[in-house]
Amino acid sequence: MQTVSTKTLQDTMYYRAIAVFTYQIDYPHFSIPHHMDVEQKVNQYYILQSQKTEHYCHTVLFPQAVESARYIQTNRPPFYSYQFQSIFQVTLNQDCITSLYMDQYEYMGGAHGSTLRLSDTWNLHEGVRLTLDQFYPSDPDFPQKIFQMIEIQIAERLKDSPSSYFDNYAALIRQNFHPENFYLKPEGIIIYYQQYDIAPYSTGIPTFTIPFQENFPTCY
Repeated sequence: MQTVSTKTLQDTMYYRAIAVFTYQIDYPHFSIPHHMDVEQKVNQYYILQSQKTEHYCHTVLFPQAVESARYIQTNRPPFYSYQFQSIFQVTLNQDCITSLYMDQYEYMGGAHGSTLRLSDTWNLHEGVRLTLDQFYPSDPDFPQKIFQMIEIQIAERLKDSPSSYFDNYAALIRQNFHPENFYLKPEGIIIYYQQYDIAPYSTGIPTFTIPFQENFPTCY
């Protein structure tokens, strides 16, 4: 049985003795007994991803923070550090399947920050990431069925929380659908949309549970 621990890259970056930018990048580290080749492959994937993210912090976000702070001579008024944080959550880890998502939060001034969600679902016997269509091998029209279930869930939510989704959500869930935006939980497949895709900022990242089909295989 595979286990997942946390590795971290972090730093506080300064301009004129002012801490203008901080970042923390948490990423998963897998231990997969009896599958050392897969363990190395998956861990290298996340090492490279975290290094790319760190490079983005150094070369894109930090210069933006400096540009905003460079006219401050004595840190008066105080400059509130810009931030980047990436955290992950394992949502399913059983048999050879591990599913997780990563939330990347950026605060670069203004009223609030923004969050981007990414996700992976692994077959750790084979060392490959699963795609959504693999859960519907004999149903090429599966997106339409997913859209119908999402519409039903949104309609129910709107009864309790009017205006929590945009009025044209039925069109937007199709227009902004990305099949890679999913992860697994014990109760089913979780489809998610990014902030502002189908709902206002206050709604957060909308998620929808699609129950597993009967006789859903745990490994491929």
